[in-house]
Order: sequence, then C-alpha cells, then structure tokens
Amino acid sequence: MSFKNKTVLITGASRGIGKAIGLRLAREGANIVIASKSVEENPKLGGTIYSAAAEMETAGGKALAVQCDIRFEDQVQNVVEQAVEKFGGIDILINNASAINLTTTELTEPKRFDLMYDINVRGTFMVSRACIPYLKKGTNSHILNLSPPINMDMKWFANHLAYTISKYDMTMIALGLSAELKKYNIAANTLWPCTTIATAAVNNLLGGQMLMNMSRTTDIIADAAWHILSKPSIECTGNCFMYEDVLAKEGITDLDKYSAVPGAQLDKDLFV
Repeated sequence: MSFKNKTVLITGASRGIGKAIGLRLAREGANIVIASKSVEENPKLGGTIYSAAAEMETAGGKALAVQCDIRFEDQVQNVVEQAVEKFGGIDILINNASAINLTTTELTEPKRFDLMYDINVRGTFMVSRACIPYLKKGTNSHILNLSPPINMDMKWFANHLAYTISKYDMTMIALGLSAELKKYNIAANTLWPCTTIATAAVNNLLGGQMLMNMSRTTDIIADAAWHILSKPSIECTGNCFMYEDVLAKEGITDLDKYSAVPGAQLDKDLFV
C-alpha cells in the first residue's frame, strides 16, 4: 500500500517510538500529525513537536505540529480538527502516548495512578473516538496501539499493578475496536517490543545507560509498524503483534542492525 498523501495522527510523536514511526511513514510521503505536549525542549528528553515536524518534512513527508495533552477533550478535538482542515482527513491513528510508573500498589500515589489512566486508557479511548468518523471515510484505515499482549502471568501484576492494568486496557481498547469497526473496514491492532527499546524512558526511568546498551533502536518498531499498516485493513485486524513476529513473516530474521550496541546482550521488555 502506498502511504503517499495518507494522513497519520500519532500521539506522543515528538520523540522516541512515536517519532520513529512518523519518520518511517514520512519517508513514504505520508502526512504526519504530531500530537504531543512538548513545545519547549527538556534536556533529559529531547525534542519538541516543532523539531519532530521539521525532521518529518526533511524525510519527505508533510507535517503538522499541534500541542496536545490527550487528557483533555478540547485539545484532542482541536488536533483532530486541525488535521482534517490541513490534510482533508485521517487515515491512520497511532496511539503511542503513555505514562509509566513501576511501583507497587502501596507506593502508587493517586496522582500517578490518575496520570496513567488518564493518558494510557482514557486518552487512547478518546483520541480513537475522535478519529473514528474520519477513519470511516478513509481507505485502508488503521488504528495501532503501542501496548502489549495480555499476559496473565502474575509476575506482571505483582510489582506494578497500576501500570500493568493500564497497558492491558490499551490492548483491550484495540481488540474491542477491531470488532466494533470491522464492518467499516477499519483495522485495530497492537504492537509491542520483544526487547527494551533505546528511548528516553528507558534511559531516565528504567535502567540508565546500561539498559540502553542492551536495547534495540526505535527503528525496529517503526519498520514493524510500517509492515502492519501496509496490510489490507479488512484482513489484518484484532492482532497483538510482537515486532520479531511481524518482521519474521516478512522474511526479516537478522535483526543485528537494530541493536543499539552491536553484539550486546539484549534485555527483554516488560510483559514478554
């Protein structure tokens, strides 16, 4: 499928995985709508919606940067309306924005719980809701949530219950939408990494430089997303994809080029 002039709305696209997917699709000529909060650069995180937009356009696509905190309905509606006004519609939605807090129940403050649920669950649901009327008008429309397969091994609940259930809710949203929207030929799937990915979140919150060195680059997620979004929406829906499986089905099994440090031992991601 050609992505030329297709409009892709990506939440949390100013950096990391969201930006990598945007750049991959921009190289195919897509219009990328960057729906993120960052308008001033944080040295620990890097990037803003404007710097990301510039990179998308350099890569070969068109870009629209809109400051958007997906916890707030008016901001969600604004980014959708701006996307439609500029590009004429929305063909693909990537629900990438997430909040993470890996604490036990006693140590999870109400504000941290609310943040994860407001972004991971409510935000994902409401952005999807706002985009559906336009996805219905598109051709080969896709929704892709960056969330894991639902793994009921109790170890994923024991140490960070609030985060786990919020990410599993993102997956249930995708699965539910795949059933609800199938009659409109709108696909809804999830994608999750088999290994940790070298992002600011991994560096700042999870394991520092040591874990960064044991991770793969964001390009592997972007390439896997490209393959998923290239599939016919009527056939490819209701799946919880892992990037290795996606790439293997395309005949890509040598993944060495995606290692942040060539030859380094890799660390498995959460829920794997």
